Amino acid sequence: TVERVNNDIAQQIHELVKTDFFKYYKLNLYKECPFWTENGQCINRACAVETTDEAISSSRVVAQQRSCDQDFCVVEDEADVEGVYVNLHDNPERFTGYAGASAGRVWKAIYEENCFNYHSRDSDQPSKNKFTGLFQSISEKPEATGGEACFEKRVYYKLISGLHSSISIHICDEYLNQTTGQWGPNLDCFISRFGSHPERIQNAYFTYVVLLRSISKMSEYLRGYKFCTGDEIQDAEVKEMVGRLVNTAESCPGTFDERQMFSSPQSRLLKEEFKAHFRNVSRIMDCVGCEKCRLWGKLQTSGLGTALKVLFSYDDEYFNPKVHPNLLTRTEIVALFNTFNRFSESLQAIERFRQMYQQRIDDLKVVGSHVSTRMPDPESIETPPIVITKPLNVTNETTNHFPETGFLIDLLISIKEMISPHAMRIYSMVLQKLEQWHIPIPVSL
Repeated sequence: TVERVNNDIAQQIHELVKTDFFKYYKLNLYKECPFWTENGQCINRACAVETTDEAISSSRVVAQQRSCDQDFCVVEDEADVEGVYVNLHDNPERFTGYAGASAGRVWKAIYEENCFNYHSRDSDQPSKNKFTGLFQSISEKPEATGGEACFEKRVYYKLISGLHSSISIHICDEYLNQTTGQWGPNLDCFISRFGSHPERIQNAYFTYVVLLRSISKMSEYLRGYKFCTGDEIQDAEVKEMVGRLVNTAESCPGTFDERQMFSSPQSRLLKEEFKAHFRNVSRIMDCVGCEKCRLWGKLQTSGLGTALKVLFSYDDEYFNPKVHPNLLTRTEIVALFNTFNRFSESLQAIERFRQMYQQRIDDLKVVGSHVSTRMPDPESIETPPIVITKPLNVTNETTNHFPETGFLIDLLISIKEMISPHAMRIYSMVLQKLEQWHIPIPVSL
């Protein structure tokens, strides 16, 4: 399964992106939005990006000649004087509070203006697919919905949806608890985004498989690539780490077969349209009003675009590092591996959320059992535990002044989320008693 493969490779890619070669990324973070006037800039402190001194190491910038015609995205130029260096580990992808009309406008543009007007009818299969089954579910023709979308367009949609899903997973997994000030997973956030949309999770798995296949395809090129940071010892370590990761990727079962795409008589025109749409996506990322969100949106769009370039622009023989040593820029390689790491962490986060959800279900079962065996009949409570002559407008803290009501309050909170007719009847009856006795009801109820 995809999970088993990710378990084998997750620690390797996680350690690799911590190295100097992979953690520094240069990009133009302040390009103007080319599609509309963007006034929805996030002023939250969490949205800001910490840049790094330009002089970290001139050896990290390697000028390379390349053909732009093969690119599936707008590639960041490390020689761009307006570009800034960013330490990706100092600027993690997580919840920033950026939302609303500005964020919605970006994703609306990506889906509606750059997805061939295709609306998905995703399979209801569980996300734990074997590799062949995962690819087959994409290649099968969908039911007619007023016009069939070709295989390439369905793949395109699922890649974009997978990217969106992965970003959303990280927002929920690195969520700020504004009460405690601590960062951590937010199960309610995850449920609200994916509970009714299991196909979004499947699309994240699919995009992971595509990224993995691109790394496997260019394995010879990566083994011969010169990783240069100015530190010969670290360069050798990075080369060895990349070699181990590539070996693991190559040992995985068959995943994505790119030869099935762009094989029709119209393939040349379709591929150009595919490229144009994806380049537009990378330009739309300049319209994101949150700096940190823009950073990770641009990087991951570039990483996914690099994977598509590897899969669809070159045959296998092109990946001979001696013949084509500058086939990919350092920026593209850094973006590809960091994007793959983000998807790897997304898959791990999905497993954590599954466990958290199961734990919540188990806890509710325990509470339900406790309530059914120890709870008194609300109708048998004839006199209130305290009489209040004047109703009060109170908050949760106010109930501390009425300790006699503690049992009822605790009971209500414990069963509030239980979805059963019995619990809801009890909940309603006790609320009626509290109102009858003029006992303040906490806002948490």
